[in-house]
Amino acid sequence: MISVEKHQLQQIKTEFFNLLTNNDTDFPLQKIVGEMVHAICGICEVKQAAFLLKDSNREHAQIIASYCTEEEMPTEPSSIFSLVDLFDETISLHKKVQQYEDSLLIPLMIHKKTKGYLYIKTGESDVSAADFFSLLGDECVRLLNFVYNYEQTFIQEKRYEQLYRVTTKFHSSMDMNDVLVEVIQTLKEVYPTFDYYLLLSHDYGSHEHLPIKYLQYDGDNVSMTAMESYVTGTVQVEKKSDERRFVLYAPLNGKQGIYGILQVIAPNTAALPKEEVKFISLLANTAGSALENAQLYHQSRKLIEDLKLINETSHRLNSSLRLADTISFMSKQICKSFRASEVGFVLFTDEMNFKRLTGSTEFFFTSAVQKYVDFVYGKMVKEKDSLFINEASAYLDEELSQFRSIMAVPMMQDGEVKGATIVLHEEPYFFSFDNFKLLQSLIHHSTLAFTNSMLREELEKLVVTDYLTKLYSRNYLDEQIQESMDRDGFGTFLLIDIDNFKRVNDTYGHQVGDQIIIQIAHIIRNHIRENDIGARWGGEELAVYLPSVPLKIGVQIAKRLVQKVEEFTNPKTTISCGVSFWTRDVDDSVQRLFNRADEALYKAKHFGKNQVVIQDENIFEST
Repeated sequence: MISVEKHQLQQIKTEFFNLLTNNDTDFPLQKIVGEMVHAICGICEVKQAAFLLKDSNREHAQIIASYCTEEEMPTEPSSIFSLVDLFDETISLHKKVQQYEDSLLIPLMIHKKTKGYLYIKTGESDVSAADFFSLLGDECVRLLNFVYNYEQTFIQEKRYEQLYRVTTKFHSSMDMNDVLVEVIQTLKEVYPTFDYYLLLSHDYGSHEHLPIKYLQYDGDNVSMTAMESYVTGTVQVEKKSDERRFVLYAPLNGKQGIYGILQVIAPNTAALPKEEVKFISLLANTAGSALENAQLYHQSRKLIEDLKLINETSHRLNSSLRLADTISFMSKQICKSFRASEVGFVLFTDEMNFKRLTGSTEFFFTSAVQKYVDFVYGKMVKEKDSLFINEASAYLDEELSQFRSIMAVPMMQDGEVKGATIVLHEEPYFFSFDNFKLLQSLIHHSTLAFTNSMLREELEKLVVTDYLTKLYSRNYLDEQIQESMDRDGFGTFLLIDIDNFKRVNDTYGHQVGDQIIIQIAHIIRNHIRENDIGARWGGEELAVYLPSVPLKIGVQIAKRLVQKVEEFTNPKTTISCGVSFWTRDVDDSVQRLFNRADEALYKAKHFGKNQVVIQDENIFEST
């Protein structure tokens, strides 16, 4: 056998060269090793040859390929593994080949590390063959080094192709959920046997079916190693020798911060190669940059939407809306933008009272709102600032736990709190701080519109209101009766005259006379409905129109006014009242309605004053 060793070695080199040149595009390790073992058996005429791969992760050798001649029964794998274990205990740096009876074990050094073994069963106990098989081992190492290098290059190329694909996809999407899904999907493709978790520092929205946890300093679900990776922004490892697993934490780094941690758990693994750690780190950094870009994109979109909301609101509020319409529009905008349950606008009249502005939501017109308004008023007067409370139960009684999240922005005038916008929701921590800042900006931009609406309505009221009595003017009364005749089915009109008013002026003076008129006007306002119209007819004459009120009820109201005036005026004064009535069934007009009431008033004066007289067509009744 020694005489042909040189020839055999040359044949081995040629065969190994052919193995490489015949595999044009790929070098699958198992196929190459199988053909290598087969060639060794055929050329070197040995009984059996086998290649064992030393798995550093599992710390065991694994038979990748084995071949034996037809007449030879293969050696049991357990015997070969025993030789490997024995070799590991007795290996010498100066001895490449270890011989055991008729078998040899040749360590194959790839990148200066023992990556595998070549097992040879010669059937002879020839020590001189060790030198030949040492040279044979060198040839196998050259072949395997080439295949190994090619395989690593191929793997790295595929990995970075995947990284490039993922990066391209990241930059084509501004959806944070898509970024997180792609990270997990890529890891599953590259490391199908590993487990993964995304330890996030913020809630990035809907992410069903994703392995996500949240970083909490006081949480039990995140290790200190993960927190160290998050704080330092560096890759950290955690070796769980007792659990036979290797855990890697790679931070999701962006330019402006760290957005979480990618946790990779490798079961039954002692360590990950540097190349794998580098790839996972690059993937995590790429994901961090993508999350940052997506977050910045959504922040800019949110800012644009907020500016559009403020601009649209300001435009609508400055388009000559009435106050009730202004408040109603603002309530709808706030409910829509912040998903608020209740929105109210209140004016503080004094320490104990407040006025609810029409347009607020329903809850603000119930008695239950009193304690919320009292709380807001007390805090605002003391702090003179907006309120942002996400757990109201810490401030309010248990009975006020209906609304746990409260935002309130004051309406200030000359440094004093004149009113407030109050926004409520049942859930605690429902509103974000961005919601609070946007609400402040909205109210700030709306204050001028509120003021303009109030001034406009005040001016309109002055135009249609008598300066002395604060009752409506005669022109406004005429217009409202005409509209009622066009809209309603019937109505009652009262024409009132102060008895002996000239004598009052002569006795007490015109100032007292004015006070009498004011007192009677006040009595009228307190004894009619909000939609009834009290007006100054002229001089000492006053009028009341009661839309959709039948004659019988109208007479009762007139009698009550006569009675209250006699009781509460000072100096004591009486009034006379003429009552007229209209119905859609009879052709009528505003002027004829006035004329009939005037005739009834004349009769009341004639019959002795301090009384009510009804005229309905030509029927008179003294009461």
